[in-house]
Amino acid sequence: MPTTVRTAEIPQPTTRMRPGRPYPLGATWDGKGTNFALYSENASGVELCLFGDDGTETRHPLTEQTAFVWHGHLPGIAPGQKYGYRVHGEYAPERGLRFNPNVVLLDPYAKALSGTEEFDEGVFAYVPGGEDTVMQTEDQRGAPLGVVIDPVFNWVGDTKPDIPFHQSVIYEAHVKGLTMTHPDIPEALRGTYAGVATEPMLTYLKELGITAIEFLPVHQHLDDPFLLDKGLTNYWGYSTLSFFAPDVRYSAEARKGNPAGAVAEFKNMVRALHDAGIEVILDVVYNHTAEGNHMGPTLSFKGIDNPTYYRLVAENPRFYFDYTGTGNSLNVRHPQTLQLIMDSLRYWVTEMRVDGFRFDLASTLARGLHEVDQLSGFFTIIHQDPIISQVKLIAEPWDVGEGGYQVGNFPVNWAEWNGIYRDDMRAFWKGDGGLASEIGYRLTGSSDLYQNDGRAPYASINFVTAHDGFTLRDSVTYEHKHNEANGEGNNDGHNHNISWNCGVEGETDDPAINALRSQQQRNFLATLLLGQGTPMILGGDELGRTQGGNNNAYCQDNEISWYDWDHVDEGLLAFTKKVIALRKAHPSLHRRKFFSGRTIRGEDIQDIVWLRYDGQTMTDADWNNDQTQSLGLFLDGDGLDDVDAEGNPVHDDDLLLLLSSSYVDLPFRLPDLDSCDNWELLLDTSDDAAEEQIKTGEETTLKARSVKLYRCVRS
Repeated sequence: MPTTVRTAEIPQPTTRMRPGRPYPLGATWDGKGTNFALYSENASGVELCLFGDDGTETRHPLTEQTAFVWHGHLPGIAPGQKYGYRVHGEYAPERGLRFNPNVVLLDPYAKALSGTEEFDEGVFAYVPGGEDTVMQTEDQRGAPLGVVIDPVFNWVGDTKPDIPFHQSVIYEAHVKGLTMTHPDIPEALRGTYAGVATEPMLTYLKELGITAIEFLPVHQHLDDPFLLDKGLTNYWGYSTLSFFAPDVRYSAEARKGNPAGAVAEFKNMVRALHDAGIEVILDVVYNHTAEGNHMGPTLSFKGIDNPTYYRLVAENPRFYFDYTGTGNSLNVRHPQTLQLIMDSLRYWVTEMRVDGFRFDLASTLARGLHEVDQLSGFFTIIHQDPIISQVKLIAEPWDVGEGGYQVGNFPVNWAEWNGIYRDDMRAFWKGDGGLASEIGYRLTGSSDLYQNDGRAPYASINFVTAHDGFTLRDSVTYEHKHNEANGEGNNDGHNHNISWNCGVEGETDDPAINALRSQQQRNFLATLLLGQGTPMILGGDELGRTQGGNNNAYCQDNEISWYDWDHVDEGLLAFTKKVIALRKAHPSLHRRKFFSGRTIRGEDIQDIVWLRYDGQTMTDADWNNDQTQSLGLFLDGDGLDDVDAEGNPVHDDDLLLLLSSSYVDLPFRLPDLDSCDNWELLLDTSDDAAEEQIKTGEETTLKARSVKLYRCVRS
């Protein structure tokens, strides 16, 4: 029979606990009641705890156990019911066991959460202030509770955009920061999933031209005490507490007292974005959890089955392997932990209908014992999974452990954040020499990294800025980080920014410097969007968004991180729209295949030709010359070697991309082609209004630190 703590006033089940089923894990409502199932192979007992709105608790022991899954079915338990678990077993940290039934634990498979963590209600299995070996004997109820949900949602009419990777333009954004200050979004919806789904936001994203929005983590996360003590929060959210529940912080329904409504609200957002032709990619953190190291809180996994879910040090399992810099690493070698991740991924694809994932610190997931193993169980099972293998899979190909930098080493079907692209492009536009050959690789899809392992140019996710680091505007305004607002003495964040402030640190009224900064931002966007590979824009860069030089705004849930919709760089926004439209209009700029250098027309024209500023073909000496700071890239419109969706051959205009990071203007001779009468200017980063028609074989002036794009007008 159930044991009652406090005076229970919640509706009581009409019959006693039934055996139920071991699967699916989590809380599953079937219209008559709810089945509860929790995996723990080392526990000696599990109690299901039901909570009323006033905090009253009713405990129901789960006496059925199948293959380490504790389960039971309670008739009469309906959506909206809040619940947690108390798990019994040994508290022996020196052996990796951290069971403590005094701690109410969150179900790892909870689909909705009651709220956020409450540290003053207790979240530690040991006595704070002492060693973690001393077991806590006071009641700890600070973890958020799971909420039983009704999974039914009307997806009728929803069609996934299913945009080919090579045609994608990704926009990295934060749900809250994107919408928090938008004047045309109702105040009650700002900072929420519902806010993203409003017409003003959808119209903006459609007109910008992006094809996918990549959200920073939306899985429920934890706000670390050391941040709360400073009046800050974990704004980025890379401290996952629940791998199934959308974070209530971004839910308008949760603000109204309906936390379970976050699920339907998220689904509504996905459907609205799909209707706008925009895919949804989630930044996911399966490498670690919010529970930290051995001195961290016990909120869920640690108290349910610590050795199952975490990589423990074999010779001293009190401690955790930390490949992430966060205190712990998930134990992907264990079948149940691997199942947890796979179940989560399938849930977000099948139930929430997202279109892909970006995996934070993905090298951690690939580790066997210590080394990064490309053929680890994680990648093998994803490759074989008929659901997950069909969505966009993007790796952040590094972690903080030894040998963790793995750019270019992930399996087929995986794209990667190309950190080498970022560094090379920043250094080139900063004015560093000796980069000609590297820029050649980066502009053509990084064939040196991806061509020989079965992948295509779009496997390279090209970016010059991301959430972690300077914004685009700040990268041309600051050479040094200015992270004082983070309260860490400006010691946090990267020191190697590869940025150039154009002559003055910080904001200035100097018109010449501001003009150069505007031009540099256009240079970055032009090379990003006109080169091969999959471009990713940091959301807000197109608006001229600044963080005041903060390159690690992970804890800034305020105006530092939010978009400033009242001060938009309209010229830069118009330029960004124009470059995205050019990319979409010209298949030569988003090829599915790498260039081959093959002859296309006669003996003189190849699918790609590299040119010097005098119009001659680049030589080995030019590629290796430290003084080479300008390049011409000719793309033959008949050299695509591709077909469209109907099987028709794809053709394009002949295009010529010129770029120079030199500090002086250069005369650049355009190619002399028999089939081309004139070159028509499509883009000039030194002058948004520039127009030019130049005869083939004649010279144009390539302004210092600028990019030009021409189209050949054939006779």
